[in-house]
Amino acid sequence: MRPARALIDLQALRHNYQMAREVTGAKALAVVKADAYGHGAVRVAQALETEADGFAVACIEEALELRAAGICAPVLLLEGFFEADELPLIIENDFWCVVHSLWQLEAIEQAKLNKPLTIWLKLDSGMHRVGLHPKDYQEAYQRLLASGKVARIVLMSHFARADELDCVRSDEQVAVFEAARKGLSAEVSLRNSPSVMGWPNVGSDWVRPGIMLYGATPFGEDQAVAARLQPVMTLESKVICVRELPAGEPVGYGARFITPKPMRIGVVAMGYADGYPRHAPTGTPVLVAGQRSQLLGRVSMDMLCIDLTDVPHAGLGSTVELWGKNILASDIAVAAETIPYQIFCNLRRVPRLYCGD
Repeated sequence: MRPARALIDLQALRHNYQMAREVTGAKALAVVKADAYGHGAVRVAQALETEADGFAVACIEEALELRAAGICAPVLLLEGFFEADELPLIIENDFWCVVHSLWQLEAIEQAKLNKPLTIWLKLDSGMHRVGLHPKDYQEAYQRLLASGKVARIVLMSHFARADELDCVRSDEQVAVFEAARKGLSAEVSLRNSPSVMGWPNVGSDWVRPGIMLYGATPFGEDQAVAARLQPVMTLESKVICVRELPAGEPVGYGARFITPKPMRIGVVAMGYADGYPRHAPTGTPVLVAGQRSQLLGRVSMDMLCIDLTDVPHAGLGSTVELWGKNILASDIAVAAETIPYQIFCNLRRVPRLYCGD
């Protein structure tokens, strides 16, 4: 059996969720969209259900998967509904629903619903992706109440640059939000992972931890809360071949690496078809047989090469950590010029094994 696998530490997951609550004092929706950022939405939700205030997903398909697995906690649809005919399913499964567009508001007004909805009313406070315009926000709130089809409204927005700790844009967005919601009596949700970790002065009754749940930092620099996170996923495989090469020999496709001296090369069963970033360059860190080493040459579909020259005790069958508790996913992301969100979401073909239940 191919040795590539992803080990998911559910105790670390719970630690990170509890930290989101601890540093904010707020209720927390665990964001499990995109299959829990590649960690397995059902198993992640099961691990958190006894303590989570609820979950957040992108769409109704993801929410229905949780309900089918027996998850009874609140589930928020972060993109709301895409067609009005989803509303009966939302009611039937007791999902919470974001409203970010006037057409969604109008669909609710026109719908025949047998019980009221919980709505999270989203304001575009400056990200300019989705959300109601500030001039429409108060009226939308009043129309939802007047419809008689809404039991509860949470006011929300989303930061565009909270991962930039010295950027004033988040403060500007808070000011837009506060002006738009003036006089409205409802709970508030503003903070995602970067703002949970780096913006303690932003008020929020509900927070929405995502990437921090999985133990990765959204920041490009050291940060106090990030230092306390525990990595949840360890991606590992084994050395399946060892080559002894003289100086001047090319390694891998395109001869991107030429041995500068006699070297010992390990071939690892891991490639971009598993989700390891193809653009990770020579020098990207790995851990082999407990010792730090590096990637050599171009990543292939199913294999990659690492340096065993200075790891004499490593050889055929040695375990290689591609990222995890020793090699941080955020460091791999920096090397590959991407972000840890994409690193995790790209995981595929690799079996997930869970511990810490």
